[in-house]
Amino acid sequence: MATTRKVLMLHGYAQNASIFSKRLGALRKAIGKDIELVFIDGPVVLQPVDLDGPTANALGTSEVTTADPNLTARAWWKANPDRTVASGLEDSLKTLRDVLRRDQYDGVFGFSQGAAMAALLAALLEKPHSYPIFLVDDQPPHPPFQFCVSVSGFKVNNPLANEIFGQSYATPTLHVIGKTDVVVVEERSKILLDVSAKARVEEHEGGHYVPSIAKWRNFLRDYLHDPLGDVPSPGFGGISRPITPSSTS
Repeated sequence: MATTRKVLMLHGYAQNASIFSKRLGALRKAIGKDIELVFIDGPVVLQPVDLDGPTANALGTSEVTTADPNLTARAWWKANPDRTVASGLEDSLKTLRDVLRRDQYDGVFGFSQGAAMAALLAALLEKPHSYPIFLVDDQPPHPPFQFCVSVSGFKVNNPLANEIFGQSYATPTLHVIGKTDVVVVEERSKILLDVSAKARVEEHEGGHYVPSIAKWRNFLRDYLHDPLGDVPSPGFGGISRPITPSSTS
């Protein structure tokens, strides 16, 4: 009997596991039962002051509240205005450590802040001793991921993250960028690409969301089934665009 592929799913800022799962309903249906998508909550609970109107509207999170647990606004960290501090990042890494020690995952898939965390987690699993608190009895909690999917991702601007990434990380990573994304603009995503040694980038015509039209659902389904295979691009005439760090300079 074939083993079910398992993918860790990390939501965006001011979302949560339930909201992210519902928003990916069409993708989950397309994928079927042979890939298990495991959605988890970020440990940082946001308050109304963290959810100003323009930000909530831009992120598509205006329905989020703190009253209903299924609608509680969560995050992986809270950044200061200059994005030089990631408050709560250490707690999130501890949460993820505990998740990983309990089960095995083939890869990780993140959106927005969750994509930034997904890439950071992939890098940390390559060199877990760079952050000793992440270890369990001086051993890594989980093997390196086979792949990472970063949708509207960016690089965490934090001394700990800089130390974990170093010059680059090697986990094969699919970077999905929205051409009209005004929340995480393309230039910001390219900073993450600069440290992604085995990157593939695909652009969609829209903004800050996981693309869900049929060709993208099929592409993401096929990629998750065979992340190291020759999966045709969903755009640009079927031409995929692998990127090396030097090509984004």
